[in-house]
Amino acid sequence: MGLRSKVKASPTEALAGLEDGMTLHVGGWGGIGVPDILIRAIAASGIRGLTISTNNCGMGRPGDVGELFAAGCVKKVLTTFPVHASGVQFKERLDAGEVELEIVPQGTLAERLRAAGAGLGGFYTPTSVGTPLAEGKETRVINGREYVLEMPLHADFAIIRAVQADTFGNLRFRYANRGFNPVMAQAGKVTIVQADEVVQPGAFNPDDVHLPGIFVDRIVVTGAQQ
Repeated sequence: MGLRSKVKASPTEALAGLEDGMTLHVGGWGGIGVPDILIRAIAASGIRGLTISTNNCGMGRPGDVGELFAAGCVKKVLTTFPVHASGVQFKERLDAGEVELEIVPQGTLAERLRAAGAGLGGFYTPTSVGTPLAEGKETRVINGREYVLEMPLHADFAIIRAVQADTFGNLRFRYANRGFNPVMAQAGKVTIVQADEVVQPGAFNPDDVHLPGIFVDRIVVTGAQQ
């Protein structure tokens, strides 16, 4: 049987199966590589009770993750940089007691995602030792230095953005787009890609594939360039 196209007709079709109470990785780094079309579709869907992982909680830009907070979709967020001066939606929900916040150092967040995608059981890191972020976590002394055990971060769904995809899901990113998007794609049970452009297989060299299509389940093409 030959490979089938993973391109879907609409964001709604691509997001089929995402339900209340699920876990969701939301790609992007700052304002770069943000799957804004998919975020808007989730915000408009009426979904509630999501636990999301994201590098930040919004910067006040149209289509960023702040729209999920504004729509009341999120009950808990794991993030590195929660509050931006222009991103008021998250802070409003937090102050109202409607959202739970878990701070995760940026490198630790990336490694927890990578560990999930690689099938690892966890890893030890010196980051956060002796701080409130390490409270309640297992620690171990290795070669005279204390480390904290961090667990892999899986999700039911991951939504990411790529500059280019072929119909089989092989992806190319641009510069900082490669920050969190690839590791989130590998850590999601179902990964949905918002692609600025979709091409036929073979349109770009195999050496230019930044993420193989085996990690991609569905694609939505936007025609936008970021």
